[in-house]
Amino acid sequence: MRNAALTLGIIGGIIGMFVGFFTWGYTEFIAWFGEIEDVAEQVDNVALIRAAALGSPLLAIAGGAMARSNARLGGILLLISASGMYYAFSFNAFTMFPIAFAGLGGLLALAAVKPDQTA
Repeated sequence: MRNAALTLGIIGGIIGMFVGFFTWGYTEFIAWFGEIEDVAEQVDNVALIRAAALGSPLLAIAGGAMARSNARLGGILLLISASGMYYAFSFNAFTMFPIAFAGLGGLLALAAVKPDQTA
C-alpha cells in the first residue's frame, strides 16, 4: 500500500502541476491584459488560487515521496493536497485525476499500518 501511495501521490502531483501552471498563467494573463466581459474574468481570490497552484502539487509530491518511510505524515500531506485542490479549483474535468490520485494515495498511506509485504 505504501508503494501505491507513493506512485499515486507523485502522479497526482505531476498532473496537479499542469493545473497549477494553467491557473497561475490564467490569473497573470487576466491581470496583464484585463478582463473580457463574459469570456475571461479574473477569479475572486487570486492569492488563494496561486497558493494552491504552487502548494497543492508540492504537497502531493512530497507526501508521495514520504509514503514509504513515514506513511502517516505522507498520507496527511496527500489528503491536505487533495483538499487544497478541491477547495481552490473545485472538482471538474481537469482536476478530477489529481484530486482522486492524491486523495486515494493519502487514504492508502494512512491505511498502511505495517510495512509492505514482498511476494
